[in-house]
Amino acid sequence: MSTPLGLSSLFSSRLYTTTPSAFPIHRKEFNRRRIILVTAGGGGKPTILVAEKLGQAGIDLLKKHANVDCSYDLSVEELCTKISLCDALIVRSGTKVGRDVFESSRGRLKVVGRAGVGIDNVDLAAATEYGCLVVNAPTANTVAAAEHGIALLTAMARNVAQADASIKAGKWMRSKYVGVSLVGKTLAVLGFGKVGSEVARRARGLGMHVITHDPYAPADRARAIGVELVSFEVAISTADFISLHLPLTAATSKMLNDETFARMKRGVRIVNVARGGVIDEEALLRALDSGIVAQAALDVFTVEPPVKDNKLVLHESVTATPHLGASTMEAQEGVAVEIAEAVVGALRGELAATAVNAPMVPPEVLRELKPYVVLAEKLGRLAVQLVTGGSGVDAVKVTYASSRSPDDLDTRLLRAMVIKGLIEPISSVFINLVNSDYVAKQRGVKISEERMVLDGSPEDPIEYITVRIANVESRFASALSESGEIKVEGRVKQGVPSLTKVGLFGVDVSLEGSVILCRQVDQPGMIGKVGSILGDENVNVSFMSVGRIAPGKQAVMAIGVDEQPSKETLKKIGDISAIEEFVFLKL
Repeated sequence: MSTPLGLSSLFSSRLYTTTPSAFPIHRKEFNRRRIILVTAGGGGKPTILVAEKLGQAGIDLLKKHANVDCSYDLSVEELCTKISLCDALIVRSGTKVGRDVFESSRGRLKVVGRAGVGIDNVDLAAATEYGCLVVNAPTANTVAAAEHGIALLTAMARNVAQADASIKAGKWMRSKYVGVSLVGKTLAVLGFGKVGSEVARRARGLGMHVITHDPYAPADRARAIGVELVSFEVAISTADFISLHLPLTAATSKMLNDETFARMKRGVRIVNVARGGVIDEEALLRALDSGIVAQAALDVFTVEPPVKDNKLVLHESVTATPHLGASTMEAQEGVAVEIAEAVVGALRGELAATAVNAPMVPPEVLRELKPYVVLAEKLGRLAVQLVTGGSGVDAVKVTYASSRSPDDLDTRLLRAMVIKGLIEPISSVFINLVNSDYVAKQRGVKISEERMVLDGSPEDPIEYITVRIANVESRFASALSESGEIKVEGRVKQGVPSLTKVGLFGVDVSLEGSVILCRQVDQPGMIGKVGSILGDENVNVSFMSVGRIAPGKQAVMAIGVDEQPSKETLKKIGDISAIEEFVFLKL
């Protein structure tokens, strides 16, 4: 059975504990505590397949609780054959765990453990559909990755790899390999999570001026280690060195491309120990050849391993290593223990903070809350996209308006989905009911909730949801409330999540596809002008709504579109004289 749209990373079909108080809406159905334990058939120990090399400390821990099969370098066919006899699977980044693996397990596979952070190689939707929990090990390799980033930074600046190859070839070329100093140079750290912040600390110790861009980095946390929080534009245009510490998501894929390279300081140097796909490799090659980028140091690539004649790897100005970020003896042991503990805990029915898909929820609750869960995530995504770059998100307030009493409305799912919408699009963390509050706290985002009790029938669980972000600047000034907060509000209308308020303006647009918001002078013909521009560019309009304060005054037009308009199309809309500001928001 497939998982409802929007819920695939929130709900799994087993492995979790429920209690009588867990879901007040249906609490009468629970009359005792129920714990679901996953074990091998016949009551024996579960079997864990370790498909890639794992530190011995992790193997020893696994053997205390399970039968362990260490089989490395399996082909897809061999993995699919073995998996039907296994309750858990542990992999690193080299093994693809696709739908075929889950299908071959015939329902026996209960846990997949990824020894590391990224889970690009695991099909999360298929895992959830087949009731398999996925856990990762996100903390143990932080220092190792940061140290490797600094190693590449210094080696690149002083041409260590090139000079080493030269002298081993019998040459003595001191003048060719004159480097650059790090002291006093500006390093832009893109992504201020665990690894990014550790790189920043070490770079400060080398005498560098460190700036960072991360929408979720609290300004006080950055200031505490002497780092300046700036917008993406400031970061890439002023840096002498750029160090990437971003997850690979739809928002970050090819973030460094021809356009962004063109806005960088000529002679910039780039380090990437994050994910290969964050850089458009062909664009980087052009930037190196033109001199916009003086040097690059890369530990990760879009395709790993790269092809033998990869022009980027062979480029004289590139220092390359084969994905060694986590490759220290200490990190390998730490990751092994962390993932072993997570897998064993999951097999014993324990809740794991590192779960990347989520616990079972009674189907009755899912059916009732499904459109509101989608609405909550979409409102979070909209709100955070309205924040100006460089403004750290630290205070979010969620209001639920309902005719039901608080005891009859469990909002934990909705809260988790708001957090998912706020954080997940630009984070490597996958948000679920288990880890949402933990992730928000780690990023310094304080989530507060308010319930407004309305008069009327409690037939529908919620009348509307409002999301407010305080202490930030907005890309769209009209999204600000009277108190200066970014404010978006939505309702479910005939089962469809809809945006009904932006700032002080009432609108009515279905939250499907993407949304263009325009503040305009309220005058005849505006809908036709904008609609004609979009139509001429073959952009399909799904909804269009105008909210105004009073006739002839300011109004906000909300336009739902199925495709992302080109920059030229958006510019044409912005050039309409009556339009005072506009913003494109991707859902």
